[in-house]
Amino acid sequence: MNVSTTTAGMRVHSDASDDQVMDSVANAVRDASKTAVEHANAVKDAITDSGIVRSVSRATYTGAYALSFGIVYAAVFATQWIPQDNPVMVGLGDGARAAMDSLKND
Repeated sequence: MNVSTTTAGMRVHSDASDDQVMDSVANAVRDASKTAVEHANAVKDAITDSGIVRSVSRATYTGAYALSFGIVYAAVFATQWIPQDNPVMVGLGDGARAAMDSLKND
C-alpha cells in the first residue's frame, strides 16, 4: 500500500485504497438496502396473509354498526316513549321534515 506523509505529519493513502474503501462502503449500502426491501416485503406479506387487516376492518365495521344501532334505537325508543301530542315531538317532527326537504333540494 502506498502511504505518503504530508507536511502536517498526517498519513495519506493512495487512490487505490480509497477506491477499495468506497467500493466496500457502496457494497455494504447496497446489501443493506436489499435486505431492508426484502424484510419490508416479508412483513407486508405476513400482515396481509395473517388476516390482520381483515380483522381490523371487521372490528371497525362491527363497532360502527353497534354504535349507530345504539344511537338510532335509543332515539326511536325515546320518540315512542314520549307522548306524541306535545311541543317537543311536534318540533322534532318539523325539524326532521325540514332536514329531509333540505336534502332533497340540494
